[in-house]
This record gives sequence, structure tokens and C-alpha cells, in this order.
Amino acid sequence: MTESLPHQPGPPEPAGAAAEGRRHMIRRRTLTLLIIVLLIGVPAGYLVISANQSRDSGRDKEAKYAATGMTSGWPSKLQRRIYEVPVPVPAEEVAYYETNNWKTSRLYVQFETTGAGLDVFLAGLGVDRDALRKGKIAISDRAQRVTGWQFGGSGSWWGVVNEQKNPAPTQDVVVNMDNPDYPMVYVVSHTVP
Repeated sequence: MTESLPHQPGPPEPAGAAAEGRRHMIRRRTLTLLIIVLLIGVPAGYLVISANQSRDSGRDKEAKYAATGMTSGWPSKLQRRIYEVPVPVPAEEVAYYETNNWKTSRLYVQFETTGAGLDVFLAGLGVDRDALRKGKIAISDRAQRVTGWQFGGSGSWWGVVNEQKNPAPTQDVVVNMDNPDYPMVYVVSHTVP
């Protein structure tokens, strides 16, 4: 015979589902809303910001490559290295323009520097101030038309052509020495790709 075990009652069953308190309901809905915002809103916001940055970057590049004349600012380090144009520091009124075709690539650069900056620039080309010739306009008429530079009229113009063997670039340099403390330098560096 089996002995009967005493029966233990289970947990008391509620008479009816108690209504959720108002405070608890507001807290639950707020938490649900916060989770929705975090799961949907944050990635959507990131996508919008990313799209705007991408579009702005494309516009900057489009403006750079659509330029048809001198652009204010420094040429990139890569351009300065490829064309061997060591723009010195300090330099003011820096502007540049690059053209490329199947025959020749050119970088046009202008800047104002100090007398010491001019010496540093010329040394970077592998020449010194003695290489400059008074009255020599080393930059062609074609290059002057492309850039809008004009070397006629009054002015203390000095120039030099730093010719190098291909594939190294050749630099045509004109310096306006009206103010010898702050000479204005114009350079056309060209290379055959």
C-alpha cells in the first residue's frame, strides 16, 4: 500500500489579472519608445550625415577638377613632389593650376615669399640665385595665357629654366623682384608622362 502524501497547495491564483498601474505603463511605453529611437533613429541619422559628407566631398572634387584657371591655395604634397616644386614656408598668395594630357603634364604655381624663402625654393630646384637672369621671361606666352599671368611692363623680372632629363620635370621660373624682401615667384613645371 502506498501511503498518501500530504497534498501541498500551489501558489494562490489571482482572482483576476490585476490592472497595470499607470506609472508602470508610462515607464514601459517610455522604455519601448527609447529602444525604437535607438534601433531605428541612430542608424538613420548616421546614414543622413554620411550621405551629406559624401555629397560634399564629391562637390569639392568636382570643383577642383573642373577648375579652368588658377585656384587659390597650396598644391597637394603629391603634386609638389611629382612636379618638384618646393613651395617654401612662409609663402603668401599661393595659387596653382594643373593640366594633364597624353603629351605633357604641367603644374602652374605662384607664391610670394621672403628673400630667404626664395633661396630655399631655388636650392630645392638645384640652382641658386646666380642662375637667375635679369629680364629673362622663362615662362612661355601660352602658359601666360592659360594662367592670366602678365610679365610685361614695368617690373624687375628675373628668370631661369631648370631643365632636367626625362622623366624629371623641367621648371620655368620667373621672379618679380620689385620688392626684394618679398619676391613674387611664378613657376611652370612640366613633365612628359
